[in-house]
Amino acid sequence: MALKAKITEDMKAAMRAKETARLSTIRMLLAAIKQREVDERIELTDADVLAIIDKMIKQRRDSISQFEAGKREDLAAAERAEVAVLGAYLPQQMSESEIDAAIAEAITASAAAGPAGIGKVMALVKPKLAGRADMAVVASRIKAKLAG
Repeated sequence: MALKAKITEDMKAAMRAKETARLSTIRMLLAAIKQREVDERIELTDADVLAIIDKMIKQRRDSISQFEAGKREDLAAAERAEVAVLGAYLPQQMSESEIDAAIAEAITASAAAGPAGIGKVMALVKPKLAGRADMAVVASRIKAKLAG
């Protein structure tokens, strides 16, 4: 089943179960997907949908840190609940050893050396790890491997 179809089915299930918080998060996700489809006049693939989910989770995590800094634990808790709902659509996260192996493989394939090769390695690694690893962590690991 396509990811978008699964999300739509989950929205219907949340409506039937009267899970209002979950329903509003899923509706927000579907609205973001629909907005991108309308803007670009394309049908999104699962990879595109995962990119949208990843972006939304990043936004929520940023909001959580801002709310915690502002002593607004109630709002931070609401954002955490949204992250939990959105995170359910991401594939299984990769382990650190799997990430390191993918980085090593990309470094070998691109023959990258030094900080100038970071972009080449990221270009090879990103499609493999998108949605399965935090790309900011991956970028810092690549930077460390190429610098050292």
